[in-house]
Amino acid sequence: MQALTRHPNRRSGFRQAHSPAGEEGPAPLVVALHAPESTDPALTGRKAATLASAAQQGFPVLDGFVITTAGSAALATAGGAGRAPLLVRAAIDAAWAALSADGGRPLVVRSSSPGEDGATSSMAGQFTSVLDVRGHDAFLAAVDLVIASAAVAQTPGAADDGGGGAAEAPMAVLVQPQVFPRWGGVLFGVDPVTGRTDRLALAAVEGGPDRLVSGTVDGARSTLSRRGRLVAVDRSAGDAAGAGPELPWRRRRALARLAARAARSFGGPQDIEWAVDGGLGLLLLQSRPVTAVGIAPDPSAPVLGPGPVAETFPDPLSPLEADLWLRPLRQALAEAVLLTGASSRRRVADSPVVTAVGGRAAADLGLLGIAPQRRSLLARLDPRPSALRLRAAWRTGRLRVAMPALAADLVQRADAELSSVGSPARMSDEVLLAVLRGSHQALVSLHAHEILAGMLSPVPDGDGPGGASSAGAALHIVAAARAERLSDAEIVSRHPVVLALLPPAIGSPPALPDLLVLPPGTADGAPADPLTVWREALRLRGRWVQELTSVVALELGRRLVARRLLPDDDAVRWLHVDELEAAVAQGIVRDGWEARRTAPAAAPLPAAFRLATGDVVVPLEIGADGAGRGAGGGRGLGRVVHAGTELPAPGDVLVTRTLDPALAPLLPGLGGLVAETGSVLSHLAILARELRVPTVVGVAGALERFAEGTVVVVDGTTGEVTAVQAAEVP
Repeated sequence: MQALTRHPNRRSGFRQAHSPAGEEGPAPLVVALHAPESTDPALTGRKAATLASAAQQGFPVLDGFVITTAGSAALATAGGAGRAPLLVRAAIDAAWAALSADGGRPLVVRSSSPGEDGATSSMAGQFTSVLDVRGHDAFLAAVDLVIASAAVAQTPGAADDGGGGAAEAPMAVLVQPQVFPRWGGVLFGVDPVTGRTDRLALAAVEGGPDRLVSGTVDGARSTLSRRGRLVAVDRSAGDAAGAGPELPWRRRRALARLAARAARSFGGPQDIEWAVDGGLGLLLLQSRPVTAVGIAPDPSAPVLGPGPVAETFPDPLSPLEADLWLRPLRQALAEAVLLTGASSRRRVADSPVVTAVGGRAAADLGLLGIAPQRRSLLARLDPRPSALRLRAAWRTGRLRVAMPALAADLVQRADAELSSVGSPARMSDEVLLAVLRGSHQALVSLHAHEILAGMLSPVPDGDGPGGASSAGAALHIVAAARAERLSDAEIVSRHPVVLALLPPAIGSPPALPDLLVLPPGTADGAPADPLTVWREALRLRGRWVQELTSVVALELGRRLVARRLLPDDDAVRWLHVDELEAAVAQGIVRDGWEARRTAPAAAPLPAAFRLATGDVVVPLEIGADGAGRGAGGGRGLGRVVHAGTELPAPGDVLVTRTLDPALAPLLPGLGGLVAETGSVLSHLAILARELRVPTVVGVAGALERFAEGTVVVVDGTTGEVTAVQAAEVP
């Protein structure tokens, strides 16, 4: 390979234009790529300088020469290579003759701007390159085309790669022999999408890489390990004309070694253009820093997902809603996990437990036992039950006996407190703020006891109803109230149990469902286990406390509007709770709430993800084989309908991302319910069991896997969802 970096005929013309004039003479017009001064990007441009440096370090680089920035400036001033002064033309012609064997060898003429291939901007594709240049006249024309492209792509910071004004210096021109390789392509020394540094991204085509980098073909795309092992293949890439080859193992290994060596030499992962020539072997055609890389999360970061909390909070939360309702849920969940010994104190302390990501609620799936956790090899091999499990068994045994009495006492006290609260419109500011402060601990107690009751309740067997839910009772109440022509406000006022159908929100609540026709006897059976009753009672009281805080916050917001501290009623939602207290007590509204209100809405969260730096959501695949968790209801067959697209007909299978309470009116008569996230103890799952709707939750990618119109079998016992007939293609 070393012969590649040695010029075949060192003619003096390469340096003729460099006439000594003291210690620092004029800049050379043409330099050989192997010359020491070629590594100066101000002289030869960053692309050529990198290749020159690589050649001097023994990388497999083709020989060549560079018309320097000074030489390009002289050609531009003269109006083109054909009009250049004799001295300039003599240097360029001598270099061309030596490299092309007096025109017998085709060349490649490429740009090499000082601002190209920088650490923050590659400027890829912005300048002209001319391939397969044959003959002297064609060479001069190609040089003119490359230099002219500099005037079209003036970019900030070209001279220093860090800022400043537009690129004023003309680019250099890199000239190398044209090769016709067997394979070529691009290799990223890091996964550019996920940012994983233990992965390489490879794209390959037959022939040179020019068709690939120009976007003409996709090539064969694959992901490699650091040692060149094939990790994944993108089967969707390419077409019949340019799908590209599957490289043999030894070539992948050589490319992996090249990537590692380039990263060490140039200070970080590189975007490498490469080629494999039958006679010369693997060639490095270009190397530049990878400038746009996805952010990879810490693999030890918790796995988050909306599933356990999406039913309670299906919509984005405002800052005030998150402060009032997520904070107590986080504390309650942490206390319940610690009390039962389900996780260590350190694990809980390091976990967000429940958090808001872009305003959308998500829980730590690993902490809740939904996502698999890493365990050491010794822990997997140790057959003894952990002390943590023994302690949990002791605690839960005691708790299960005491839980009904504890829940009954808490429900009684919550009802008494809620009944004692008068109209918020008649309360003073201080009393309203006190209600908000007191609601935190009330919600912590209610949530914690509800969670404990759910953890101690028997797991539904998949066939029985598993207990009547407040959502089921609410559906019957709404159906009867619709027949009486009551308004939504009247229904809520007379029957607050219907709030179980609505997520909490500050402001106008969502509308209750339209007139329902329910099968008889869907909610008239008493559950076998009393803890199920108390879990539902505690959950409903928590919802009532949330509604009280919503009304109180809205009343405070209206008073701030009257004092001209806020522009409208909705503005209070975008304050944090401490900002609301300061506005009421001190008459000061801090800056920042307007930016929160006008910020773009966050996209729905994936079923499982990790957070990278800057709260970037990186989706994960958990249970990608399609297996879910059976939530009961038996076994059913039906045509798939996606939630939010059309109303399902009797017997259809409703497939949804989350168990949104708003879907409750759609359950009667369904052939099945399939959700990507959710709990078997959620309102919707319980109601589905009551209605004998086969239900499966936790089916990763269900919306993508089961297209509308697909006929599926839903098994609420095993958690299996099986497609038996593909959707008809219109």
